[in-house]
This record gives sequence, C-alpha cells and structure tokens, in this order.
Amino acid sequence: MACSAASAAATATAALISSNPKAFSSSSISPSQNLTIPRSFSGLRNPLQSQVPRPVSLSRRSRSRKSFVVKASVEIPPLVGNTAPDFAAEAVFDQEFINVKLSDYIGKKYVILFFYPLDFTFVCPTEITAFSDRYAEFEKLNTEILGVSTDSVFSHLAWVQTDRKSGGLGDLKYPLIADITKSISKSYGILIPDQGIALRGLFIIDKEGVIQHSTINNLAIGRSVDETLRTLQALQYVQENPDEVCPAGWKPGDKSMKPDPKLSKEYFAAI
Repeated sequence: MACSAASAAATATAALISSNPKAFSSSSISPSQNLTIPRSFSGLRNPLQSQVPRPVSLSRRSRSRKSFVVKASVEIPPLVGNTAPDFAAEAVFDQEFINVKLSDYIGKKYVILFFYPLDFTFVCPTEITAFSDRYAEFEKLNTEILGVSTDSVFSHLAWVQTDRKSGGLGDLKYPLIADITKSISKSYGILIPDQGIALRGLFIIDKEGVIQHSTINNLAIGRSVDETLRTLQALQYVQENPDEVCPAGWKPGDKSMKPDPKLSKEYFAAI
C-alpha cells in the first residue's frame, strides 16, 4: 500500500510539471532575485534550538511567575574588589535639587549605594524609609547613603512631598539620585533594558572607592538594613585589622578569626 501511494504521488507530480513546465523551470527564477526569510524563522539564527512546540499554560500561577523573569544588562557588572564606576547626577535632598558625584566621597566616607526600580511603588518605600530611619547608625560609621532610580528629580520631589501614610516618603536624611539616562544603572550591571528600570542592587563602597560588597535582589524582594549594617561593620573591622577575618554572622564584639591553619583553631575551639 505504501509503495503504491508513493507511486501515485510521483505520477501526479510529474503530470503537474508537464502541464506547466515554465512554472517549475530554473529559468523562471532571476539569478539576482533574493530569497526573503521571515524573521520568525529561527532555524538560521539558532540552528541548535529545538523547534518542538512547547506547551503553554494559561493558568493564573504561570502568568504571575512571568514578572519574575527579567533580563538585566548583558554587560559585565562591576566586580567586588574593583573600583566603583564614577558618576555625576542630579538628586533630591531636603526638598531641593542638588548635584551628587560619587568621587567626591573618595578618601572621606564609605558609601551605601542602593538602586530601586520605581517611585510611587510598593516595596521601594519600605526600603527607602527604613534606611532613612537608621541613617544615624550609618553616619556613626562615617558612611553616606545614596538611593538611585531611573525616575526624574521631579518624580523624586513629588514622592518626598507625599506623606508616608499615603505611600510617600516624607523627608529623607540622604539624597535620591535621578538616573534618568539610565547610565548609572547600566554601568553597575543592574539595568533591565526592556523595562528601563533597575534591579534592587546594593553596593558597599569603601573610602578608596572600591566595591567591597554587592547584593542584587529581584524586583519583588526587599533588602535588610540590619544585614547591610552588619556587613559594613565587618568590612570596616577587617580593614582596621588586616590580619583577621570575620566568620559567618559576625557582629561587633564577636570573636574574629585568624586566616591561618593553626591559629584559626583558637576560634573553632572557642565556639
């Protein structure tokens, strides 16, 4: 049966060609004529990718998860131990517009540089006000806090002038920088290009302008002021005591450790 079906198909094809030979001749195609391949044809762009259709779920759960899938900047982000990318930008502080330049703090202060996605949102004000409420603790450690988003200074100002009970910020004790060109977020490797906003990146920069710590959260996850403060304290301790290191969960007053196979046993014996 299979052979006879194939034979019948071949006979029908031959009859079609003989009835209109010009339509199937090589001369009917101009040598200069280009073959246009639609963009949707992914076989040439990614030949190793399977073309088997994937099942698509339209459940509420699958749709809600899509918001957690983001593509940050493909450029290499600044690595811990490297010099922090410098920048100069306009900011809002004390309900006024000011200019902020990161390099102005070199040799003078540590810097907590944290990015957040957008003004007038939900998780963001909880982080921004939490850092402001604890500002005095960072100030005692000779540290400045700088908040950054891709909003304009006018948006920042309007948010600062909105009461906290209405989802605003109220007065803050540190500047909010306007990265409206998105160049700062891009230079720190946390920009989501197709959305034009930044991931929740946080960088601790020492007085020499070197990034000593970084953490990056996805959009829906807020950060801990307590952990930021603890990490800053540990950083300052090891810089003041270069022959010591801080074990997990270290806080001021806790026992540190000697980075030596023999001397480290003193720490392990004491815990």
